[in-house]
Amino acid sequence: MKEFNADLHLHGPYSTGVSKNMLLPIISEQAHLKGLGLMHTSDILQGTWFEHVKQNLIEESNGIFIEKEYKTPFIVGTEVQCNKRVHHVIFLPDLESALELKGKMKGAAIFDSWGCGRPVIRLSAEEIAKKVEEVGGMIGPAHAFTPYFSVYAHFNSLKELYGEMQEKISFIELGLSADSYFADLIEENHQYSFLTNSDAHSPWPHRIGREFNRMKLKEPSFAELKKALEDRSGERITLNVGLNPQEGKYHLTACNSCYVKYTYDEAEKLGWSCSKCKGAIKKGVRERIIELADFEEETHPKFRPPYLHSLPLAEIIQVALDMKMINSVKVQSLWKDYVERFGNEIKVLVDAKVSELKELNPAVGKKIESFRKGFVVYSPGGGGNYGTPFICDSKEELQKKKIEIEKEIKGGLGQKTLGEF
Repeated sequence: MKEFNADLHLHGPYSTGVSKNMLLPIISEQAHLKGLGLMHTSDILQGTWFEHVKQNLIEESNGIFIEKEYKTPFIVGTEVQCNKRVHHVIFLPDLESALELKGKMKGAAIFDSWGCGRPVIRLSAEEIAKKVEEVGGMIGPAHAFTPYFSVYAHFNSLKELYGEMQEKISFIELGLSADSYFADLIEENHQYSFLTNSDAHSPWPHRIGREFNRMKLKEPSFAELKKALEDRSGERITLNVGLNPQEGKYHLTACNSCYVKYTYDEAEKLGWSCSKCKGAIKKGVRERIIELADFEEETHPKFRPPYLHSLPLAEIIQVALDMKMINSVKVQSLWKDYVERFGNEIKVLVDAKVSELKELNPAVGKKIESFRKGFVVYSPGGGGNYGTPFICDSKEELQKKKIEIEKEIKGGLGQKTLGEF
């Protein structure tokens, strides 16, 4: 079997808020630079995008779809929203099954207009899951812990969401709001494989592959992906890679307007109205997980692979060079130098020797070394504002920065905590 770095949730330009550069040849090229060997077509039910996919992918062999120019393999699929405002990731065997699924849901959604890349389907999750199974596909919850369009925003379990079809669900996509540690505090989740995908709206390497999965497949096909997601030996999915949940926009309970952070008890006493600006306070993902948690200490099923907290290489270079903009010429030029020398971004972040990284740029090499050692501390996000990572150069600097951040967070972090935050 061959090991693939896979990012299996993206969007095309016919979804809202997506870069016009999200076209398959560009996605394929940038995936190569990132170090990704398996991607997701995204938005396959949208008619114009379907034609773009059809024109740019060739079926190299049965069920294996390769982008023509840069030869990146793609899995056919999409993301949809059900009638309870929950988002779902769908994987399909081929383009014909995508057309068949679309036909089965005719009249339940608008598929082909601009902005309908992720269609809103007037069917329950259970009904959609049945139709996906009928065409031989797979479905699971997308970004399962986000506060607005996820299973745990509206339900307490996958059984409540999918009904009888819950037994057919093999995976959960964690999203930027959670990692394996948080998700496995809920006992129900021990039966599922976890996927870490970027949900990227832009093709550049600090977006695609910011979360990815390392998995072993005989070939880059739907059939092999299905086997990997259903495997419980731990031999197929070998690594989940993603951002630290503290970087998420809704990690801690905070005001949606001015981002002041609150404990759950403080928010309750204030009637979920900010004492500073009177804006609405949004319950954090951390607090929601506390409500649902069956365990207070880290616990995982035996098949669960390691989870690696990551940062995009361009962000690390930006910090090392003390630059304001990630897209500055200096940052992008040095990023290109690293990728050209070591092959791709993932090799730079995970595999290359630190001594060789320092040869190219001592400051960047040092920051990557610190990142690998775990010398990263976060000012947690909340209220719609992303968290901020700080890469420290020593354990002493790390502890000092942790204390500073803890003092900045209003009111501490409540009576019951999970991990540091």
